[in-house]
Amino acid sequence: MALQPASGVRDLNPQQVQRNQELRETLAGVFRLWGFEEVTPPRIERMDTLKAGGAIDSRDIVRLVADEPLGLRPELTASIARAACTRLQERHRPLRLWSCGTVFESRVADEGGQCIEEILHCGVELFGGVGVEAELELFSLLMASMGALQLEPRHQPKLLIGHTDLLNLLLKPFEGTLRDRIRSCLSQYDRLGLRELVTDTEELNLLCSWLDQRGTAQDILARLQRDYPDQPVLNRLKRLIDHLIPLAQASGVQLQLDPTFQPHYELYDGIVLQLVCQGSSAPVVIARGGRYDALVQRLGGEGTDATGMGFSYCVDHIRNLPGDTAKAADEVSSALVCFSNQQSLEQALNHQATLHAADRVSLLDHRPCQNRDEAERRLAHSGCQTLEWIGD
Repeated sequence: MALQPASGVRDLNPQQVQRNQELRETLAGVFRLWGFEEVTPPRIERMDTLKAGGAIDSRDIVRLVADEPLGLRPELTASIARAACTRLQERHRPLRLWSCGTVFESRVADEGGQCIEEILHCGVELFGGVGVEAELELFSLLMASMGALQLEPRHQPKLLIGHTDLLNLLLKPFEGTLRDRIRSCLSQYDRLGLRELVTDTEELNLLCSWLDQRGTAQDILARLQRDYPDQPVLNRLKRLIDHLIPLAQASGVQLQLDPTFQPHYELYDGIVLQLVCQGSSAPVVIARGGRYDALVQRLGGEGTDATGMGFSYCVDHIRNLPGDTAKAADEVSSALVCFSNQQSLEQALNHQATLHAADRVSLLDHRPCQNRDEAERRLAHSGCQTLEWIGD
């Protein structure tokens, strides 16, 4: 019998489960304040839904053995978008939904073979939001939820913003498969790959300069406006960044605009975001998202309301940040119920029921005690704070 969990998955101890629940409720409280309603998409979906019209590689999906092509969801967006375009299609737009659930990411293990990573995600989706107005709401909600998480300065939170139209501006001189290959090099920061693909020295230097570009979001935006004047996408980004600057300063978040940034999944066709914090030894992505209008349309959305955008937090990654702990256990006092040899377990259960009726946490010791002193000794090893003694 195999006594180890499958490669990539892990058992969570009570403290980790408690902290996950605390983080979930913290985020849920903010989402509810903004009028978002909870949905629960299925863990198992048809492969054509999970692949999101080719945006997600089938190798990133855990396949199931079944009579039809099924798999475990690698993210929540495609499943919720499917529901929004079918069962919820008659609901008024903008449609605001939030969800929390496990996703299953598939990758190749270091020793070869499939490794499945099970991660708890919690996020929001906004359907039918048109233009920069929806983006202003979504990013404001992101900042509000970050504030509720109370990230520490040592976590160095950084909000990375990109846009598919920005990358298209950089790729305008190129066409066909060459354009796609250069896009891949830029998004993966592959300088050597760029040198092999781009033969024109001036074009190569320009692309490499964007890979090396650093500075505030305002600085990057100013250079983009100088190099690519009269672009509508830059006007929308300026409005968004101007709104985000004071919110980011209040939350201790660094804003970074990167025209070469694109996430791993090719779900997005507009603005994209990634929230990064400093982990114990390396940066950790704790949230990601963006706009995915094309996905909504592929799933059956029609008209001007066929739009979608959202973001999702990785709860497990937040829990693993340095210094992040569950609330102290003694904040919730618990009692140990012990009874003497002259009493019965049934009497102890009845007494425990009265404690529960008063919303007091209590644990029952199944064995009778010789006296109260023995019960006190058991209390010392029980993890409880008080003793409820039933006896003489």
